[in-house]
Amino acid sequence: MIRLVDLVKIYEIGDVKVQALDHINLNIEAGEMVSIMGPSGSGKSTMMNILGCLDRPSSGKYILDGIDVSSMTDNQLANIRNKKIGFVFQSFNLLPRLNAILNVELPLIYIETKNRRTRAMKALELVGIAQRAGHKPSEMSGGEQQRVAIARALVNNPALILADEPTGNLDTHTSQSIMSFLQELNQKGITIVIVTHEEDIANYTKRTVYLRDGIIVQEKTR
Repeated sequence: MIRLVDLVKIYEIGDVKVQALDHINLNIEAGEMVSIMGPSGSGKSTMMNILGCLDRPSSGKYILDGIDVSSMTDNQLANIRNKKIGFVFQSFNLLPRLNAILNVELPLIYIETKNRRTRAMKALELVGIAQRAGHKPSEMSGGEQQRVAIARALVNNPALILADEPTGNLDTHTSQSIMSFLQELNQKGITIVIVTHEEDIANYTKRTVYLRDGIIVQEKTR
């Protein structure tokens, strides 16, 4: 599903060059559930942005589902994101003025698709929150909002879900519930990559990749 080959990312800040990723080589198989851990500044966010086709590497290759996306145009990358990737964020990123079902429909607006409402409702049913379809984010708990965000990530039937600190704003019980649900999705064949700084969250995944200073320093398989 994912293959990073000698991947480098350098940011230029004025006259200073910062190497965020330093010759990364990593394979993630289809159907895996993998976590990425590391201290602040280790390159986790940079890697997630590249995996999500939100940024490009400075050099090296990123092969996603057999396609080299390393040097694609912005429009090509947007098309890949819409068709293959679902995103889940720590802050949920729901639009406050829209109810749950309209938030879930949003990714479908950017591609030509029929039956948006039906697909959005099925996604809400899948995450067990269809009864809150007409409620706005302010009328839902943090766990309910994150389930809506997961439904939004699933509505395009992605092959890959990228979750950036998906439990960061949730209490322990709700975090456990969300992680158990992500495991269930993984068991259905969806590849899931999670960025987290919490070891107990990483323990839900089958493999953890540890980054430091833009380098993979360790991998742990469970």
